Amino acid sequence: MTFILGLTGGIGSGKSAASTWFETQGITVVDADIVAREVVEKGQATLQQIHTAFGDWVLLENGELNRRALREHIFKDPNARQILEQITHPAIRQSIIHQLQSATSPYVILVSPLLFETNQHKLTHHTLLIDATEELQIQRASQRDGQSIEQIHKIIQAQMPRQQKQQLADDIVLNDGHLEHLYHHLKALHQRYLKC
Repeated sequence: MTFILGLTGGIGSGKSAASTWFETQGITVVDADIVAREVVEKGQATLQQIHTAFGDWVLLENGELNRRALREHIFKDPNARQILEQITHPAIRQSIIHQLQSATSPYVILVSPLLFETNQHKLTHHTLLIDATEELQIQRASQRDGQSIEQIHKIIQAQMPRQQKQQLADDIVLNDGHLEHLYHHLKALHQRYLKC
């Protein structure tokens, strides 16, 4: 059984920088956000189920998911969000499990911004939180995504509080914004994870 590490962190914490570093070490990374996009691609059974549940308006003319329309719809209607999650969450989970089991690297990483919120941490043996102060998160995310500070605040508020993630995580790396510091911490953890 391959050792599975769950990697998480809030918006702008540096989890992408961390997962990219692990990939350069030859470690397979399964990204929950990418999987969530893959399961609703054109031709996927999940997209067909969404279409059946919500109607033609969820599809663009080319047959792809109209993400914006669906996002606006579930934002206004909590019931719609539940219906959507009942369709997508099992498909996402199944795909993640398949990809984790197919990995051939010494250990495998599941990267998910909502690792604890969606109970995906239960698919892992150990968890690593890439942590950053809220000030740094806002600064990074606004520079990177071009989102307003107000939007970033809303995303942070919607995510599990930092303190709660800190209590749940097995390992924590405080990312102060210097990549060499982040990589230094990751190197030590990588050596440890190789022995698991």
